[in-house]
Amino acid sequence: MTPATSTLPDRAREVAGTVPDPEVPVLTIADLGILRDVQVDDDGGVTVTITPTYSGCPAMDAIRTDVERALRASGFLTVRVVTVLAPAWTTDWMTEDGKRKLAEYGIAPPGEQRDGTVLVPLSVRCPRCGSPDTRELSRFGSTACKALWQCRSCAEPFDSFKAI
Repeated sequence: MTPATSTLPDRAREVAGTVPDPEVPVLTIADLGILRDVQVDDDGGVTVTITPTYSGCPAMDAIRTDVERALRASGFLTVRVVTVLAPAWTTDWMTEDGKRKLAEYGIAPPGEQRDGTVLVPLSVRCPRCGSPDTRELSRFGSTACKALWQCRSCAEPFDSFKAI
């Protein structure tokens, strides 16, 4: 969208959506699906609504600050960031582009869900070599939303984003 043809809410959403996730900087908050809503009031004040990936996510303060900073740098002087917990975030909200970026970054994207049921993977495709011959080393990876896996083909360890 060009500034000449975009509306203020579109521009505000575009700016907020480019803020990177501090734990997985290859993803934006739009890629993750935690950017829920962006409203611009009649006075030009912006309210951004975000949902954490889980209720105790330590990255939310950094995300809030980064969203405020990005919008102010783009000319939006009054910025409010609201965190909502319901409905709870799910990996279904991640964009396909975000899942692709995860794999290119070396993190296996979240697995499938059917009818709201998380399917527990017996294997996760290695994001480095593509082999499905992998094993879970630890249910907890570098952050709470990831598990640590290892590829039996290339022997490389890798994070896998947990399906929620």
